[in-house]
Amino acid sequence: MDIDVSLVGRLIAGRFPLWAGLPLRRLESSGTENAMFRLGADKVVRLPRHPRAVEGITHELRWLPRLAPGLPTAAPEPLGRGEPGEEFPWPWAVYSWLDGRNPVPGTLGEPRLLAEDLGAYVAALRRVDAAQGPIGYRGVPLATRDRFMREALAQLAGRIDTAAVTDLWEQALRVPEYAGPPVWAHGDLMAGNLLVSGGRLTAVIDYGTVGVGDPAVDLISAWCVLPAEVRGVFREGVGADEAEWARGRGWALSIAVIALPYYWDTNPPVAENSRHVIREILAESR
Repeated sequence: MDIDVSLVGRLIAGRFPLWAGLPLRRLESSGTENAMFRLGADKVVRLPRHPRAVEGITHELRWLPRLAPGLPTAAPEPLGRGEPGEEFPWPWAVYSWLDGRNPVPGTLGEPRLLAEDLGAYVAALRRVDAAQGPIGYRGVPLATRDRFMREALAQLAGRIDTAAVTDLWEQALRVPEYAGPPVWAHGDLMAGNLLVSGGRLTAVIDYGTVGVGDPAVDLISAWCVLPAEVRGVFREGVGADEAEWARGRGWALSIAVIALPYYWDTNPPVAENSRHVIREILAESR
């Protein structure tokens, strides 16, 4: 969908006329699901870019109010919902603005503090009552991703060490599946969904994949964001046992491998983070 400042300005004027005169500018992002526009000093507009992203907007608008009070870091606060119309066919939303920047792997100012904060966030999210919570998009067994992994590995032949990655993936598939009660997981704790300031985690954004099930997917930050020397700090904060840690590593590997051929040419930041994760997991295995 072609979404520009002019379109968003008209949508705001039609749905929220009191905000129509506020400054509006598009935010640069490597995100693949939504377009983001800063509205004034304290708001952000989020609009799905394609049909598959629509559910994420409605999903987080439903569940954020239930989750946010139990979290130790800020979450987006919905301020208004935009309805589909003639100019834009899908729901969209306005949220509170959250200050901070995305952490950059390899250049973290306070990696131990960030590891502690991430551990505290994941542990707190898991304590939120999961009764009647939706099945998580990634709260399912790793085996459900096997076909997509094999297809991606075939496309990556000659570009990464596919033999070593295949071996690691098959090890992950042999880990016992989660047998505990369903608990909440964010589902996408990549660097792009984390905000930091002064080395500390200040906010987690984009709850479009949140749900209940196996929470191991929220361990992906260990390899997507954190350096090897503080992964143990994060793991201790979460309380992950050997099987859960191995499933989390399998999730991080599968997300990176599946994304890499798809975004190799079209989204360099996502592709580079995928290569980073693969390098980190291969180095750890050696």
